[in-house]
Amino acid sequence: MIHNIRYRLFVYKNENEEELTQGLKNILPTAKIDREIAEGVFEDKIIILSGKIDNKKETKEFANNLFNIDKEDLEKLSKDLHKKIDENGNLFLRFSKNRACEEKWEISESGDSIHLKIKIATYPAKKEIAIKLLNEAINEVLN
Repeated sequence: MIHNIRYRLFVYKNENEEELTQGLKNILPTAKIDREIAEGVFEDKIIILSGKIDNKKETKEFANNLFNIDKEDLEKLSKDLHKKIDENGNLFLRFSKNRACEEKWEISESGDSIHLKIKIATYPAKKEIAIKLLNEAINEVLN
């Protein structure tokens, strides 16, 4: 169902990089994290943690875990798919950094979160097909 997952997380001056790295690993246990330092506002350093997962077993495990999140979050995700999927079938999700550190998966609308770009495996790669595929999977879990 998933070709690959790209992830990105910003660590700000007042945040603990080790805790946030563990939070990311709670969502993507096999993540091989690239670390980059960027210049922020007022010359503060921002650490960017990012990477890509394209191993089929790992993407399948992620999908299984995603469909086991809180039923309310799943229902909301289903309703919001048209806003979270682009024309090429990429699903954009954000997860709460704080909840990830507590080993919880909570979909967030905040920009200060763990950002995922998930390429849904569809042919042809179209928004409508990706939405249909994901809604079928979500409905299977909810029913």
